[in-house]
Amino acid sequence: MSQAPQIGTQGIHHVSINVKDVDAAVEFYVGVLNLKLLARPDLGFPGAWIQAGEQEIHLLGIDSGAPVKEQHFAFAVADADEVHATLSLQGLAPSDVREIPNVCRQFFTHDPSGNMIEFNQRL
Repeated sequence: MSQAPQIGTQGIHHVSINVKDVDAAVEFYVGVLNLKLLARPDLGFPGAWIQAGEQEIHLLGIDSGAPVKEQHFAFAVADADEVHATLSLQGLAPSDVREIPNVCRQFFTHDPSGNMIEFNQRL
């Protein structure tokens, strides 16, 4: 059996998520989470590109119904308690911070379109 060449990935470039209201999503990701709005070419439908560290989040202005309940992506954070407190002050309802022993401290919240987001502090 011949062996296929190994694929060399360099990490995650971006994740795309569908949002019902692009302006509300931008307000959340840029205004609340302090991420950077990027230039986006005209792709024939509404959306926005957001810089999150070395990765990007591509917001697609396409309402495809309720997000899948368990599906989520995670932001790495230095202090889960600090981020949790800030989101709570913004009127969001994050879950309680919980610890996975020897792995991380984490909690979840939702963006304005109902997409689940994890905030993960590595231990």
